[in-house]
Amino acid sequence: MFFRISLIVMSLLVLSSAIGVVSSRHESRKLFVSLQEMQEQRDDMNVEWGKLQIEQSTWATHSRVASKAASQLGMLVPKTENVRMIENK
Repeated sequence: MFFRISLIVMSLLVLSSAIGVVSSRHESRKLFVSLQEMQEQRDDMNVEWGKLQIEQSTWATHSRVASKAASQLGMLVPKTENVRMIENK
C-alpha cells in the first residue's frame, strides 16, 4: 500500500516537474523572440539616428546658414572698412 501511494506521489511530482520545464522553456523562447525584436528595433533606431545626425550637420553648415541669412534676412558680411575693433579695459 505504501509503495503504491509513493509511486503515485512520485509520478505526480515527475509530471508536475515536466510541466514546469515545458512551461519555463516556452516562456524562455517567448522572451528570446521579444529580445530579438527589440534588438532589431534598436538597430533600426540607431540607423535613423545616424541619418538624422547627418541631416542636421547638412542643415547647419556655415555656407547654408550664410546663404539663408543673406536671402531671407538681407544680412551681408560687412566690408573691412566698416568693421571697428573695441577694446575692453
